[in-house]
Amino acid sequence: MDKDPMHLGTDADQKYTAQAQAVVNFRDKVLGGVLNSLDQLKGAPGIDPAVASVIPENFYLSDFGIRNVEIVGPQVGGQLRTQAGLATLYSLLGMLVYLGFRFEWIYGVAAVVTVFHDTLITVGAFSLTNTDISLTVIAAILTLIGYSNNDTIVVFDRIRENIKLMRREKLSDIVNRSINQTLSRTILTAGLTFLTVLALFLFGGEVLRGFSLALVIGILIGTYSSIAIAAPILVAYQDWRVQKGKRPMAMPGKAR
Repeated sequence: MDKDPMHLGTDADQKYTAQAQAVVNFRDKVLGGVLNSLDQLKGAPGIDPAVASVIPENFYLSDFGIRNVEIVGPQVGGQLRTQAGLATLYSLLGMLVYLGFRFEWIYGVAAVVTVFHDTLITVGAFSLTNTDISLTVIAAILTLIGYSNNDTIVVFDRIRENIKLMRREKLSDIVNRSINQTLSRTILTAGLTFLTVLALFLFGGEVLRGFSLALVIGILIGTYSSIAIAAPILVAYQDWRVQKGKRPMAMPGKAR
């Protein structure tokens, strides 16, 4: 290879160094770091046309090509957040409709408030720990919504059964007894699930870290929320109706 193809003489080193830097800048800043063809240097800013014509005679590029370029930027990230929010919203609306038909509308509201509480705390924990929310984390949150809702329905179903058997009791007493009756089942189920996802968090590797962390937090929060948030909402609503002089809410399982 000719060390001075342009025959610049004493100014060769300075001239070639400046042109080499111009080629690198053009490749990195304009082309994104990849030069597909030496013909791209022709007419490039900062590169002497004479240098651009000499380079193909003395240098060559390896045989490669770019087939596809995918970039996950802020715009794509915003779309993912929007889709995740819509998925969560649709699941909450579906729960509200289902529980409204199966029980009473206030039961659906109580379940939605409970799940919203669980989701908010889980996402807040990720924010406090500065952990990225990936697609696997979103999948874990949706899984958590179903898990928490199932736990809440177990308590609601027992309340409905006890209402039929304890018609003369106050609703607060019925709710309290129903929670006590389902407490052992809740603790055992949640405890075994928690140990499983905890093992997944500790030994599952970096790929599953976000997914398992969301479930670890969510199961802890969801276990107490179905007891300490969902059921008390029913009692609070009943007390509010009594204070307003309205009829107590219709009891599930009774003929309407």
